[in-house]
Amino acid sequence: MEESWEPGSLMKVVHLLVLSGAWGMQMWVTFVSGFLLFRSLPRHTFGLVQSRLFPFYFHISMACAFINLCILAPQYAWTQLTFWEASQLFLLLLSLTLAATNARWLGPRTTATMRALQTLEKERGLGGEVPGTYQGPDPYRQLRDRDPKYGALRQAFFRYHGFSSLCNLGCLLSNGLCLVLLALSLRSL
Repeated sequence: MEESWEPGSLMKVVHLLVLSGAWGMQMWVTFVSGFLLFRSLPRHTFGLVQSRLFPFYFHISMACAFINLCILAPQYAWTQLTFWEASQLFLLLLSLTLAATNARWLGPRTTATMRALQTLEKERGLGGEVPGTYQGPDPYRQLRDRDPKYGALRQAFFRYHGFSSLCNLGCLLSNGLCLVLLALSLRSL
């Protein structure tokens, strides 16, 4: 019969810091920085900033989930996992999988498609404006309607971006639920 391994105090602190740090970073990137940058920067500058930040963000999310799995997995007797223990391991594995999908597959494809879009937009003098500042008809919609290549690229970009956003929200939710499970297992504050 396998015995449970009890992590030391340092491992518990590392687990809590890594999990809460990852969740805090995900909250900031998802709900604060993206909206502030989008409303403050020219369109192409915003895309460039995001394309530089997101690879680091996705890889850090992936590393945090991996570290937490490495801390938690050895402490459980796999044949006697409780529902809460299995849930926490599943959520961390889900977070790792979603972050890896973003880091290794969706992120690079989204960035490559964005760059192709920006090339076509620059050729037509677009991309230097802050979103929401132009008056009259939407020049991007007009370009999409006139240029089938641009329309197809735009559709691909929004598809990749949408899947990437869903993966990001899945990571955020997984880590948030792990924090809830951790808080519910505290005996005192």
